[in-house]
Amino acid sequence: MSETNTLRLLAVDPEDLKVISAACQDGVCKPADLTYEAKKRRFTIEFNRYRWEAPKDKSDGSQQRVRSALSFEDVTAVKARGLPAKSADLVLSLMSVEWTPDAEPPSGAYRLIFAGDGELLVSVDCLDATLVDVSAPWPTRNRPTHKE
Repeated sequence: MSETNTLRLLAVDPEDLKVISAACQDGVCKPADLTYEAKKRRFTIEFNRYRWEAPKDKSDGSQQRVRSALSFEDVTAVKARGLPAKSADLVLSLMSVEWTPDAEPPSGAYRLIFAGDGELLVSVDCLDATLVDVSAPWPTRNRPTHKE
């Protein structure tokens, strides 16, 4: 994997998290790609991320996806709302990642919002998120679109 194609982002405050959220928009995964390691206090989602940051040259079909991992540290709980029961065929599309601080910072919760009104709430002791590309990019024909 070429270093020029690898995205590595760290969020330690809400502004950093907005950058990660934008990079994750339209990432797709299956329920099996969501992992909560309670003993390590870590939640990870592995997904196929659309490379919004890649140069767009329509003549060569340079639209791309890449396998990425989004990890949250210091996790105390994970709760799902509006997500269907686990199914091998179910595909989740991540729309955004938001941060809500608790009354007593630095603890708070990430809200991972999926298409179809599903969400995950990941409670943590502090904001500490990492997004890392873990594969080489591959071409895709479809650019994600959203209805206004």
